[in-house]
Amino acid sequence: MSGNSLVLPIVLWGRTAPTHCISSLLVMDDFSTIITGCHDGQICLWDMTPELEICPRAMLFGHTASITCLSKASACSDKQYIVSASESGEMCLWDVNDGRCIEFTKLACAHTGIQFYQFTIGTQREGRLICNGHYPEILVVDATSLEVLYSLVSKISPDWISSMSIIRSHRTQEDTVVAVSVTGILKVWIITAEVSKMQDLDPVFEEESKPIYCQGCQSISFCTFTQSSLLVVCSKYWRVFDAGDYSLLCSVPSNNDQTWTGGEFIAADKVIIWTEDGCSYIYKLPASCLPASEHFRSDVGKTKEGSIPPLVYSIVNRTDKQLLICAPVTRFFFGRREPFHKLLIQGDSAGRLSLWSIPDTSPLQPLSTALQVSSNISLQEAFDNLTPVSAGIIDQLSVLPGKDEPIKVTASVYIPSQGRLVCGREDGSIILVPATQTAIVQLLQGEHMLRRGWPPHRTLRGHRNKVTCVLYPYQISPRYDQRSLVSGGVDFSVIVWDIFTGEMKHIFCVHGGEITQLIIPPENCSTRVQHCVCSVASDHSVGLLSLRERKCIMLASRHLFPIQVIKWRPADDYLVVGCSDGSVYGNLPKYSHNALVVQAMKTNLTDPDMHVLFFDVEAVIIQLLTEEAQRPNPTLVSPETLQKIVHHSFETIKEHLLDEDEEEEEEMRRREEKSKSLSLLEYNLTMDTAKLFMSCLHAWGLNDQLDGICLERLGMLRPHCPISFGLISRGGHMSLMLPTFKESLLCQLSLATGRKLTLSDIVGKGTYGVSRAVTTQHLLSVISLANTLMGMTNATFVGEHMKKAPARPPRPGGTPESQRRTPAAPSQPSCPALQAQIKQGWSQLAAMHCVMLPDLLGLDKFRPPLLEMLARRWQDRCLEVREAAQALLLAELRRIGQSGRKDTIDMWAPYLPQYVDTVSSRECPTLYLTFVSFLLTEWMTVLFHH
Repeated sequence: MSGNSLVLPIVLWGRTAPTHCISSLLVMDDFSTIITGCHDGQICLWDMTPELEICPRAMLFGHTASITCLSKASACSDKQYIVSASESGEMCLWDVNDGRCIEFTKLACAHTGIQFYQFTIGTQREGRLICNGHYPEILVVDATSLEVLYSLVSKISPDWISSMSIIRSHRTQEDTVVAVSVTGILKVWIITAEVSKMQDLDPVFEEESKPIYCQGCQSISFCTFTQSSLLVVCSKYWRVFDAGDYSLLCSVPSNNDQTWTGGEFIAADKVIIWTEDGCSYIYKLPASCLPASEHFRSDVGKTKEGSIPPLVYSIVNRTDKQLLICAPVTRFFFGRREPFHKLLIQGDSAGRLSLWSIPDTSPLQPLSTALQVSSNISLQEAFDNLTPVSAGIIDQLSVLPGKDEPIKVTASVYIPSQGRLVCGREDGSIILVPATQTAIVQLLQGEHMLRRGWPPHRTLRGHRNKVTCVLYPYQISPRYDQRSLVSGGVDFSVIVWDIFTGEMKHIFCVHGGEITQLIIPPENCSTRVQHCVCSVASDHSVGLLSLRERKCIMLASRHLFPIQVIKWRPADDYLVVGCSDGSVYGNLPKYSHNALVVQAMKTNLTDPDMHVLFFDVEAVIIQLLTEEAQRPNPTLVSPETLQKIVHHSFETIKEHLLDEDEEEEEEMRRREEKSKSLSLLEYNLTMDTAKLFMSCLHAWGLNDQLDGICLERLGMLRPHCPISFGLISRGGHMSLMLPTFKESLLCQLSLATGRKLTLSDIVGKGTYGVSRAVTTQHLLSVISLANTLMGMTNATFVGEHMKKAPARPPRPGGTPESQRRTPAAPSQPSCPALQAQIKQGWSQLAAMHCVMLPDLLGLDKFRPPLLEMLARRWQDRCLEVREAAQALLLAELRRIGQSGRKDTIDMWAPYLPQYVDTVSSRECPTLYLTFVSFLLTEWMTVLFHH
């Protein structure tokens, strides 16, 4: 699928929450959103209510390594952007509201700290990201483009910067960056308005470099309450310095071998310090640290350490001392505008957030008395609280009698040409199932929910324990046998199956550890190697297994570390093994031009699979129109059209039939019939896909009459739970709604409407209250598909005729099988009255989504489409998508009225030249220039006069 394709993800998470070992966290200024990054590279968005209730909303995918730091990247509340950085040097700019990736880049160095800095030049406000990390300078990055503008460089003793803080001056135009290097030297850079305007890579040297003997610095923070103190926390002590001349005011050593990991000022006279094991302590500072006191600086220059401040509060998180994989992450945030909470937040390796509200007036407490936690939730607890539970892709087939939990899916592969999904499970079994049918069962209401053993499926049994990987080689290269399916398991075995009969063909038992990967050699290897698969195991061994000869032709097993990468030198049939003590996983899927792609994903190797259904709207439309052309009316078909249809049908048959002699083919078919193989030719895959997609997209519950038409006349099905949609943005970055998003949405909508809403309020229609980008993608999809179906003959999902594939012409020479698969009699065309009713149903559905949603939902529950996203589809290559975009854009322009149109033009006018330079020239200049022409001529001359 190209970058401009209209692709909508729907995710089936299953009942097990994804692993989320938290490595960094951030709270937005309005205290409504918490962002956590994890060691596996994902980012989670959590909604927080004014009552400090927390609910996970979405997960963002795109980073390939551990998230090292998070920072806000905008100052205004209407544009909530954050920036994330990973160990591999990746930086991403995200929109917190909908999880879109706005910009991304990759640098040669990894950041460990980022702070947002805004300055004003005249009336223009510019945003900068001040970054430090595993490099000897501080980088200043543009907060919009992520371009490195200039660097703050050390002349004296340059070294990596451990931590830094920005001191804002309200008296002068000079702001200060104060940092401590890994060798304990304090550095000071002055940032003036002139420096801020710099757009080149000239270095800015430090104003001051002073040893303060703070090795192992963990954090440095400026006291915004007094604007005169700095807190420097090191692993074995913490110190307070005067921000004027950096004199030492107070120093406190750690007790009981505790390791401090950070701290912040929570008031003019109090600091909070936290430890590596998740404990936190609040200290009251001595008078010598307080500018308002007559004893301020009274201890400066004295050799003895300042008196140890009294302990105000002890905050101990883990009374149960739960075993954690790595140290928890603790941060302090306070509200700079309402709500003025002072919050200590901690995230741990179990995906748990714990939150304490720090009171302003704190009586002295004994060390054993801990402050009570205000809120506490993990991803898994949020999943466990769901009603109904979050569905997995084959849950209906995996919940055994007497068991609460379904058997977990541990490895999967989707075969688009057959519409089959292959799922390996924790108990060693492999399930073959029609993908659309199983998704319909998990997501939509209907009689299928009550039928045991539905959808039709086949179970392959051979592995003695968990299936770890599944491969269908023919999908990657046609040189492999179309029948062969290969699976690996924790039982050290690799099994070759006949996918059509379910028969086990061969078992390879050559490894001494569980199979971790199955890989296809490249095309230009020798013929013998080309018919092999490469297997990798946890005992650090690699095997070449010949599917044709059914034997292992090579086994390399003396590697000291786990195998991370396999490279090939085809000319010599060499295989080069790259070893490492770590792994990379969670990569995003590679798209193809299929109407539906099912991609198994996991955030961590230990997780069961979750499944994302990717719907390519353009591909669905093309396949619908192609199949419409394949249902010819004999009275209307010209010889040329017939010739095209027959040619296309032969090409399709070539994809499905095996390239073998007639005898072998006949034998295979007899065996297939004998074993009652899953034949997906019984189903019309395209119409099934359209049925699933339209049923999920429709805004159910807004118009009872239209809902009735959708169910009875069009054959759509109502969802039985809110659908977890996703959004694909720049560079293949992706946000996926967690199944718990509905709790967040209910809270938001209840606040907006002032009344308590129920789950039924958001099944279906809740989709259009999530974000403007989601609304835009969904409305484009539903309108373009409805218009396509409206133009087709008898395009209803009702009736048996929709379960059959289009009639295919018999194979040359004719076989009993090909005749059997051709329907004996084509379905009878519907009467003109019924046909008219079907077309009218699709027309009403398209009209409702195009113009009626704002009134039906109410603007408090409707996020309107984004004009810029619609404009970029104004000349989409797919006619149906283009017409949907044009209709939606005009409807939205009419809705916002003359004042709204004028505000939009005024808002965009300053950015148009810059936008054309930076974006359109790289992506689609013709499209954008056409839109600019439309914007400046049509809007001003036509729309303003109506």
